[in-house]
Amino acid sequence: ALVIGTGASPNHLNVPGETELTGRGVSYCATCDGWFFKDKRVVVVGGGDSALEEALFLTRFASEITIIHRRDQLRAGAILQRRAKENPKIKFIWNSVVSEVVGSEAVQGVRIKDVNTAEERVYPTEGLFIFIGHTPNTQIFAGQVDMDERGYIRSNQLMETSVPGVFVAGEVADSTFRQVVTSAGMGAAAAIRATHFLESQES
Repeated sequence: ALVIGTGASPNHLNVPGETELTGRGVSYCATCDGWFFKDKRVVVVGGGDSALEEALFLTRFASEITIIHRRDQLRAGAILQRRAKENPKIKFIWNSVVSEVVGSEAVQGVRIKDVNTAEERVYPTEGLFIFIGHTPNTQIFAGQVDMDERGYIRSNQLMETSVPGVFVAGEVADSTFRQVVTSAGMGAAAAIRATHFLESQES
């Protein structure tokens, strides 16, 4: 029996300074790192549900959250959009992308490029949260188990995949919650089912 738990990796901007300052102001998880930015100004990159959910969570700690989005409108659901736009701590910079993370020992700002005019400027911030999606780590399983169009492994409520004896747990099959506690629960369920599978082979 096999339990697949290879997880998913957050998509990166792949801009200068991002890798070097990860953990020094660059983050991919507001629920993990939000507390470290109490009373600080932070930037959130993204325009989907995750970006707005995380931005709203950050309002518990940060003094100001600026959402930078490459388009002039968000992709997130209407309720999340309304909540974000009505929150006095949140503001928006439209039609812009982050082209560089600025700082030596810690994030001091981001270089922003206007996608329409190509004009660039440095925007001061003490934190950069990037929420532009996740990529499941399933490349090695391509063609061996059923996956959805985004590469997440399909499973039923018993953590069973399309291959008998192969089970799945965590973010490799979960594009919704992406939390340690839910992944751990899925792992426990998958282990129990794998045990039952092995016992059934003995009889």
